[in-house]
Amino acid sequence: MAQYQVSARRIDSHGSEATTKEARIVLDTDVAGRLDAFNPAELLLAAVAACMIKGIERVTPTLKFDLRGVEVRLHGERQDSPPKMLSITYELVFDTDETDQRLDLLHKNVRRYGTISNTVAAALELEGTIGRKA
Repeated sequence: MAQYQVSARRIDSHGSEATTKEARIVLDTDVAGRLDAFNPAELLLAAVAACMIKGIERVTPTLKFDLRGVEVRLHGERQDSPPKMLSITYELVFDTDETDQRLDLLHKNVRRYGTISNTVAAALELEGTIGRKA
């Protein structure tokens, strides 16, 4: 069973930082917000995106899928009272010459085997589409 460790600490009233392994990320914990850091909702969206991209990296060699690149675009809907995320929608934009059927197969694998996306999907509506880079 995999286990993960993250530590976070308050820097001041404008922000905090989280660390794991040799990595550090600045957190927007300022009540007024800040432009140079991810707030908690944006971190959740980024975690879903990272999970999907990591899943794509894991499955493309198995499927012998020719991929030049991928972009994940996410949108989260938050309710104010009580505060919670209601839904996340995403678009996976692939740079590839693979067929539509192969794109669908890749999308199904990403959705089926994503640890973070499966966890989030159990808690809220997670829906998305796939497309091609123009």
